[in-house]
Amino acid sequence: MLEKEPINLLEPKILKLDEPRPKRKKLFWLFFIILPILFFASCGIRRSYTLAQWPSDAQNYDLKTLKPKNVGILQTVKNFILSSDNILEGQKDDRVNILLLGIGGPGHDGPYLSDTNIILSIKPSTKEVAMISVPRDLGVKINGHGVRKINSADAFGEAQEPGQGGEYARQIFAENFGMDIPYYVRVDFKAFQEIIDEVGGVTVNVPRSFTDYEFPGPNFSYRTISYNAGVQAMKGQSALDFARSRHGNNGEGSDFARSRRQQLMISALKEKLLSFGTYTNPVHVQKILQSLSDHITTNLNFGQMMYLANLGKEADEKIKMLVLDNSETGFLKSYIADSGAYMLVPKTGNFDDINLAIKNVFEENRAKIAQNLSVENKSVFPSGKIQILNGTWRAGLAAKYQQQLQEKGFSTLPAGNSPKRPIAVTTIYIVNSKISDDIISALQKEIKAQTEKNRPDWLSPNLNNSSSSTELTNPNLKYNTEADIIIILGTDLSDKQ
Repeated sequence: MLEKEPINLLEPKILKLDEPRPKRKKLFWLFFIILPILFFASCGIRRSYTLAQWPSDAQNYDLKTLKPKNVGILQTVKNFILSSDNILEGQKDDRVNILLLGIGGPGHDGPYLSDTNIILSIKPSTKEVAMISVPRDLGVKINGHGVRKINSADAFGEAQEPGQGGEYARQIFAENFGMDIPYYVRVDFKAFQEIIDEVGGVTVNVPRSFTDYEFPGPNFSYRTISYNAGVQAMKGQSALDFARSRHGNNGEGSDFARSRRQQLMISALKEKLLSFGTYTNPVHVQKILQSLSDHITTNLNFGQMMYLANLGKEADEKIKMLVLDNSETGFLKSYIADSGAYMLVPKTGNFDDINLAIKNVFEENRAKIAQNLSVENKSVFPSGKIQILNGTWRAGLAAKYQQQLQEKGFSTLPAGNSPKRPIAVTTIYIVNSKISDDIISALQKEIKAQTEKNRPDWLSPNLNNSSSSTELTNPNLKYNTEADIIIILGTDLSDKQ
């Protein structure tokens, strides 16, 4: 075998004039043939990858990593050429936003009004997650409907085009908060309960004990629910009640308290889903979604869900939480609209501070944004807790008017019977002198009554108003010490029914 002359790459070889040139033409054209093929192949893959996202068939996912299985050489080439894949809109801006809506669903009052409104934000670069709870009574502009409560956006969208309520709500939230929210997930009570039962329940650290004597029951009735502070194991129904309760005592009787409980519940469910191996199985997840297809609507495809699940496995365990409320350092204040409805609006008159806080939700100093609001903008009149007592012998009259006020957005305490009956004239007794005249005027639109600032001797506080549910029907019941306003229904009102 002839020995080849060693090649020195650092010293160029000088060709003689009579020496034939190397045959590079074929290699030259081969390069320009392969390059376009690779380019268009990668573009084609990118196009299908962008439109179809990750595979929609659960069988194509690795059970451990939740990532797609190897899909061949073209995918490998594409991954080599393109540094990253925008599986979700917002990844290039390092902020993926998803609107989470919770509704009652068919068979419930106001089936498409969203009781739960949470903007879920994900920062892929740091694997951080944040939840921004938006109160259902927040007044926003809804196209063609003026200023309405934000929880009605889904219902308006559903009425406009069945099945598109979630998409319409997504657009309304994005417009009012001045941010991109490309995705939504809408879940009704049945789906929420069944998913939690599917994973064997969740564990929640209840921050404080409370009892709700006024939790909705069948046929417009009430039932009592109670939770103790500390770590609780909850199955589907108990978890649903915990997340829905709006009239608990011990500081748990507001939508803001409920929003915080809903955030706790979602965090607990996330932990259970990721720790409970069977339910991070793509095949099983797809079966659950298919079985609950009538109770879950979303514009996320299955591939994007798997991407989020994979991201969730690596996410920062501490979820950042922001609840928009009307506290002293909160962003909102309450008012009574011309329609008589109780609403919340930004203290500053616009959404600038709120939008800034949401934008900086991942920053450690975001809480200071609220504290920097001017003292003037912090002034909020009390929304007021109202208790209705039946001063007639007509059974169920107080509960009827309490339901009516609740539907108008008023905050009510458990109804009961007046300690003195019958009462001739319906009267509104103002217990808290700081209550706004606007609230009293709005009440009088709902219940024709005279107002009094001084309570009669027979109407004294019930110092043991929350010790047992039997007090709600006890004829010796006096008024609840948490009440700002007491309404005694008289026979003048009963005679008009």
